Amino acid sequence: MQQIDGVQLRKPVMIVAFTGWNDAGESASSLVQHLLAHWDHQLIAEYDPEDYYDYQVNRPFIRSEENKEREIVWPTTRVFAALTPELPNDFLLVLGAEPSMRWQGFSAELLDIADDYEVDLTLLIGGLLADVPHSRPIQVNVTASHPDVAARFDVELSTYQGATGILGVISDLAFKRDINSVSLWAAVPHYVSTTPSPKATLALVEALEDFLEISLPQADLRNQSLEWEKSVDRMASEDAEVGDYVKELEKNKDESEIQEATGDSIAKELERFLRRQENS
Repeated sequence: MQQIDGVQLRKPVMIVAFTGWNDAGESASSLVQHLLAHWDHQLIAEYDPEDYYDYQVNRPFIRSEENKEREIVWPTTRVFAALTPELPNDFLLVLGAEPSMRWQGFSAELLDIADDYEVDLTLLIGGLLADVPHSRPIQVNVTASHPDVAARFDVELSTYQGATGILGVISDLAFKRDINSVSLWAAVPHYVSTTPSPKATLALVEALEDFLEISLPQADLRNQSLEWEKSVDRMASEDAEVGDYVKELEKNKDESEIQEATGDSIAKELERFLRRQENS
């Protein structure tokens, strides 16, 4: 991995997202791209694609800009340092394609960087397809894989069993290095084939705000979310089978949330509003 030295960060938090299996609706990768678009940042490390990628799985592509020579862009993962003096912490933002091989070595290299910058907390961002309606708030599950980490950050303990992606491997190796890791996964409606899903990305932004107790830039995400929802509404109205299925999902979702409609959810919205007022 190529690294650039000399960047000083304040108590950095590492935020990690990959395209591919972990990224339903491109929700997780879009979150990191959104933060990179609104924060000052510098590239500090880049993986050698020859070490970790199968080009028949993650094919390189040719890019050609006007009046410039064509170039081949290889699949890789990059690490950026983001300076956020208005916030309590700076950030390391990790974005790339999920590697095809040698996951333990890949994760070890990433956590070496975390160690170099004395990272105490790594946030692993994902999106999964689920039986949820597009017309209701996107749920984000915030969990930790180990009981002591879950208790330390007051999040749910993950009970998932089954196939995992690179995020699961990073989480496991981080725990073995005494680096805290917490996962944030957005549940994306499985019947919506169009990507990206800005509503899921917005939900992840708000979940990050709540977890870190900070205010993050939203830019046009809210308007994009409304437009996305309207476009799915039109799709559902034009297909009776899909429309009936969405109504059933809405009914199930509303019934399950009646018991959860407590003062806690209202308090979260109020806290988020007040943070935005303080930083406006």
